[in-house]
Amino acid sequence: MWLVKSSSDLILTPTAIALGNFDGIHLGHQQVISSIWTKSSSSLVQKSREQDPLLHSTVVTFDPHPREFFSGQKTQCLTPLPEKVKLLEQIGIKQLVLLPFDRELAALSPQQFVEQILVQKLQAARICVGEDFRFGHQRAGGASELEALASPFGIEVIITGLQTCNSEELRISSSRIRQALADGNIEAAKGMLGRPYSLTGTIIKGQQLGRKIGFPTANLDLPSHKLLPRYGVYCVRVEIEDDLTQDNPKTSFNGVMNIGYRPTVQGEGPTVEVHLLDWSGDLYGKSLTVSLEQFLRPETKFPSLDALKAQITEDCQLARKILTG
Repeated sequence: MWLVKSSSDLILTPTAIALGNFDGIHLGHQQVISSIWTKSSSSLVQKSREQDPLLHSTVVTFDPHPREFFSGQKTQCLTPLPEKVKLLEQIGIKQLVLLPFDRELAALSPQQFVEQILVQKLQAARICVGEDFRFGHQRAGGASELEALASPFGIEVIITGLQTCNSEELRISSSRIRQALADGNIEAAKGMLGRPYSLTGTIIKGQQLGRKIGFPTANLDLPSHKLLPRYGVYCVRVEIEDDLTQDNPKTSFNGVMNIGYRPTVQGEGPTVEVHLLDWSGDLYGKSLTVSLEQFLRPETKFPSLDALKAQITEDCQLARKILTG
C-alpha cells in the first residue's frame, strides 16, 4: 500500500476517496470504504474498477485523531497504524493518506477544506462518507454540505447510511466497540467489527513465573496506544507470523490470555501474557496476532500459587472446550 504521511510525500492522483477517522475499520467503516468502487449516478450498481481504472482507491484520515488534538490527551486506538494498513490492504485499498491534523487544518472552513484538500491536493473524483460525517472549522460542515460544495467541481459524493448490528437499532460505532471491550463483551465487539478484536505485538522476556508453575506464557509487547479490553482472562486464537517450517507446519494455535496486573504475584504493571495450548518452543522476538474469542473471568488475586495454578488449569480446560467446540 502507498502510505502518505506528510505533505511532501507524493500522492497518487486522481483519487476515489473514503473520508473519515476509521478507527477500528468496523462494519460501518467498511460500508463507506466499499462505496469507493460504486458509481451511484448509474441506474445499475457498477464497479469503478471497471469504469474508472485510472482512479486510485484511497482512504483519507487524520493524524492525530481530531479528538486527541483538541483534548491534548493521547487516544487509545482500536487499530494503530500498522493494523489499519494491513486491514485496508486486505480490503483492496491502494493508498492511505494521513492528513496532519493541526491548527491550520482545523481552521479551514468547509469550502476551504473541499477546495484546498479534496480538489487541489487529492484531485478527488469520488468521495465516500457516512451520513454522520462532519468537517471544517468547528465541525460546521456535514455530508449534505460536502455534496453541495463538491458538485461544482464535478466530484461525485456518495453518502452511506448508518449501520446497525444484528438487526438491532444500536448504531455501530467506534465508541460502542470501546465500551463493549471495556465490559468484556467480546461477542458484541466482534459483531460490530465483523471480525474478532485482536492484539498484535512482539514477544519479549518477562519474569517467567508462568514457566515455574507449569504454564509458560509469551509476553506480548504492544504499541503504547493500543486499546486494551477489560482486564481478565480470555480464550484466544493465536497466529504466529512467519513460523511455517518443516518442523513446525502449523502457525495457528488455541490459547489462554491474561491481561492485567497479576495481583497474586505482585505484578508491577499491566501485562499481556498468552499461554498456547498444545505447543512448546521459543517465541522470543516473533510477532503474534492474538484474536479474542471469549471473556472467561475477571482478574483475581489468589491466596497461593497452587490456587492460581488450579484456576489456570480450569481456564485452559474451558478454553479448549470453547475453541474446539
